[in-house]
Amino acid sequence: MGGDHAPAEIVAGAVQAVREHGVPVVLVGAPRPIHEALARHGATAEIPIVRAEEALAMDEGALASLRRPRSSIAVACHLVRRGDACAVVSAGSTAGVVATGKLRLKGQPGVLRPAIAVALPTRPRPSILLDAGANAEVKPEMLVQFAHLGAAYAETALGITGPRIGLLTIGSEPGKGNKLVKRAHELLSAAPGLDFTGNVEGHDLLTGAVDVIVADGFTGNVALKTMEGSVRYAFAELRETIQESRTARLGGLLQRRRIMELRRRLDPEAYGGAVLLGLNGTVVIAHGASQAAGVSAACELAAALAHRGVVARIGERLGHAHRPHRLW
Repeated sequence: MGGDHAPAEIVAGAVQAVREHGVPVVLVGAPRPIHEALARHGATAEIPIVRAEEALAMDEGALASLRRPRSSIAVACHLVRRGDACAVVSAGSTAGVVATGKLRLKGQPGVLRPAIAVALPTRPRPSILLDAGANAEVKPEMLVQFAHLGAAYAETALGITGPRIGLLTIGSEPGKGNKLVKRAHELLSAAPGLDFTGNVEGHDLLTGAVDVIVADGFTGNVALKTMEGSVRYAFAELRETIQESRTARLGGLLQRRRIMELRRRLDPEAYGGAVLLGLNGTVVIAHGASQAAGVSAACELAAALAHRGVVARIGERLGHAHRPHRLW
């Protein structure tokens, strides 16, 4: 029931995930509009509906999770906690999803704060940025945990062995940044089980220099939205430039396939959305403006992460990080 185009596009994406990718989906929310949307796709017999009395509005924040205990996201989280589903996908309010997930699924043992991880369209493979907005204020120890969360995500979702970790700050030298970043750099340098390569800067975000980029939620969210805005601006300028003359239009036509491929690769919806890591369950937060294709991709991502055991992998990593080491 969450998202700018809910429930029509959410239902359409669920149908696409079931029919084209074989992902079993349960839709949670108000039965009547969901049933009507399923009927338009001839899918009423393919996808079950679980009733939820309420839904969080897109402009509602974290407190709404307490005011609406029977919201669709709360019921979805309950299904996962009860073992009737393996993951939650929502395009609703990010603050509401984060707060409800923390309340209903609880944090994994040892996790100080869950973090939002997003895939960046780097080459030859995506990079993971976290935290992308769950925690505006953090402690240095939390950034170390974010590195472990991101490493577990890179290992399970991208199949990367020994992912390289970078700390986002204002300079590549170890002494650059505020007190938080400087202390986090010290802790990351000494952290077992992490391949920490040092600091990275804003211009490194799309270079693929590291596999996991760690930041506090305020910095990470600003960086992410700056990149998304820059991509939109660049394509708007490119489109206007192509229309300026007959020669430019011809050149654009000749390069149309490559331009479309680039646009698809840079489209945030192609990566299925953000993942809330550190809870006792898999939670994927799709973009609020997601259309059917983006919702389907989010369902694919959620199913893949649950199947590959990202929650268990995080537990293993944190258990190893906190295990006392013998002194010989």
